[in-house]
Amino acid sequence: MKKSTIKRITGFAAIAMSAAIFAGCTTAKTTTQGNDQTGNTVKIGVNMELSGAAGGYGNQMKQGIQMATKEINSKGGVNVNGKKKKIKLIIKDDKTSTSTSASVAAQLVNNDKVNAIIGTATTNAGTAAIPNETKAKVPALSPSATDPNFTLQKDGKVQPYVFRACYQNNFQGGTGAKFIYNNLKAKRVAVLGDNSTDYGTGLAKAFKQQFKGKVVDTQYFSGGDKDFNAILTAFKNKKIDAIYAPGYYSEIGLIIKQARQIGLNVPIVGSDGMADAKLVQIAGAKNASNIYYTTPFSKTVAKQNPVAVKFMNAYKARYHTEAPTFSALAYDSTYMIKQAIENEKSANSVKITKGLANIKDFNGVTGKITIDSKHDATKPIAVEHLNNGKVVGSTQIK
Repeated sequence: MKKSTIKRITGFAAIAMSAAIFAGCTTAKTTTQGNDQTGNTVKIGVNMELSGAAGGYGNQMKQGIQMATKEINSKGGVNVNGKKKKIKLIIKDDKTSTSTSASVAAQLVNNDKVNAIIGTATTNAGTAAIPNETKAKVPALSPSATDPNFTLQKDGKVQPYVFRACYQNNFQGGTGAKFIYNNLKAKRVAVLGDNSTDYGTGLAKAFKQQFKGKVVDTQYFSGGDKDFNAILTAFKNKKIDAIYAPGYYSEIGLIIKQARQIGLNVPIVGSDGMADAKLVQIAGAKNASNIYYTTPFSKTVAKQNPVAVKFMNAYKARYHTEAPTFSALAYDSTYMIKQAIENEKSANSVKITKGLANIKDFNGVTGKITIDSKHDATKPIAVEHLNNGKVVGSTQIK
């Protein structure tokens, strides 16, 4: 959290400050602002959707964060300029609400005085938190916010304290367009996107801009919608080759189920919002065939990465289930903050911000990650294939 600059320093205090500078001491009160590390812990806030529409993602992320933190602390903690400091997590539920997310961010930076924040899962909630994070000079690393503008200010400049551990929608939507055209050989496509989120509208826009075939129809739905039969029947009558449906598992699961029930069996391709076991529960395993989605964490690809294999084995031992995408992203986010602290030899929030901006070739569970000049993550992407509710293969897109 950012403390206001102390403007009046007199007498002994001024002398002491000068001595500290010449001694090479760096504290929040002398060389930087922001929240400094105090005592034997580094405080990491978690502003996460643990309930509400995106609660499925948030709880998976919580598990990844907690697992990474336990591993780090079991080895003594984070190395802060030669001294090991344990991570203390302060976890709060933003309830998939923009107003709650803003309030949570204020609490974390002002009351809890965290050194960094992991979260949120969604772009909308994360965007609402930015003013409070920026004012306090505390970096926030979102594992999964994908809207291209998330890390940018209105004038196009980079948000100085905002980062993401995933790729953004233009890249993901373009990958979906390339896969449908080149790999599925589909030339006539209908788009069915979620217009209640920047995530859904952004992906739909990116796909349409980059698809080389013909988009024969575009329709939208809102979060919470249940009946898609009229739209799907219209698609069926237009003799489409595939559907591109970017959105969250809650609605896409129903879209898949209803499409198959009316005999619309063309490939349905979506985005990482489908990477949740609840998708198959909603759609039904039999209906969840000929389904594809872009993802930053494919288990079949990950088996070639020793870091990912270790993570997947540890996750299964701890939680007794296969590691999901959003746990992997959050796990990487936790270790990225650790690396930023250790590279800068400081847990001051401004120093952590600098460390995150300079991450290069971070060897993560979701692949090798570099943070670019826009605070976006450059990393691999894959498309997973579901048949009968099971992942039967994946394709890495270059």
